[in-house]
Amino acid sequence: MSGVQTITLDSEAEGQRLDRWIRKSFPQITQGRIEKMCRKGEVRIDGGRVKSNTRLAEGQVLRLPPLPTNEAPAVHNRPLVSEADTRMIREAVMWKDEHMIVLNKPAGLAVQGGSGQTRHIDGMAEALRFDADAPPRLVHRLDRDTSGVLIMARTGRAAAALARGFQARRTRKIYWSVVAGMPHPRAGTIRYGLVKAGGHGPNGAGEKMVAVHPDHVDRTEGAKRAVSDYMVMEGAGQRAAWVALSPITGRTHQLRAHMAEIGHPIIGDGKYGGNSQTNDGDGWGAQLGGAISRKLHLHARFVFIEHPMDGSKLSFTAPLPEHMARTWETFGWETRGVSGDPFEDLE
Repeated sequence: MSGVQTITLDSEAEGQRLDRWIRKSFPQITQGRIEKMCRKGEVRIDGGRVKSNTRLAEGQVLRLPPLPTNEAPAVHNRPLVSEADTRMIREAVMWKDEHMIVLNKPAGLAVQGGSGQTRHIDGMAEALRFDADAPPRLVHRLDRDTSGVLIMARTGRAAAALARGFQARRTRKIYWSVVAGMPHPRAGTIRYGLVKAGGHGPNGAGEKMVAVHPDHVDRTEGAKRAVSDYMVMEGAGQRAAWVALSPITGRTHQLRAHMAEIGHPIIGDGKYGGNSQTNDGDGWGAQLGGAISRKLHLHARFVFIEHPMDGSKLSFTAPLPEHMARTWETFGWETRGVSGDPFEDLE
């Protein structure tokens, strides 16, 4: 059994969650054990009690209780990334400097590991280290089947600054989607709250977000307010529409659940689209003659941010993935000259 440990956190701890830092430094400690140590006040920062999701900062003093000797600090070996994945993830890099890396995330690639997810961007971060002291870290997420702009921080200070920008909503994200039918009105704001509903599969697999009327959010246990702007850019008659989306809040599956709730699910979204995603009956598949890919049509097209160090304004544009580019070609939709932020004139 080791003694009490007092650790002064360095710049690489900046912005990390406490539980993730502990698991990285002491990989044999379970999440449950970390939660228990925090509840009992055995883990402290600058003398104060903390929660497991507390964000760390450089210079803080972390106190850890005695740990079994088999839970000594880990020796961090660089994880192996296959040549194919190294090539793929490096080809996804759109921009980088010494503080951050911007990717065009491929559709179908998870951002982080989870149940059944062994191949993900977080696990490929070593291939994106380049000349940095440590691999880059995630500062926001995209769903596995969503493609587009994904930002990673190359230093702890950059991670903290970027995280603050996302939390303070100084970052603007514009998604492109194709939805079933034609929304009316053609532009608006969706304000349904969202609450997580457990799935019926093993260990709750299949869970999804359920919309809650704005008037009922405060009295619905677990519900959180969610706000999304939408604007129709082009249409294919009444069959389908190219819709720009901007999440004002950042809830899980927010855009997908919101569009489904107003009756225009995103094409390819089997989780929220229900029968409208099939080629049977009156769904979009039957109406379009099966000409459109069944993959999810949701792409993080533009991101506008402040640079984490000097505050300069930056914007990034991610080309459409192949299956969505084919859909645009099928409908004859033109992307050249389209404004990065179609909502700008409405503000």
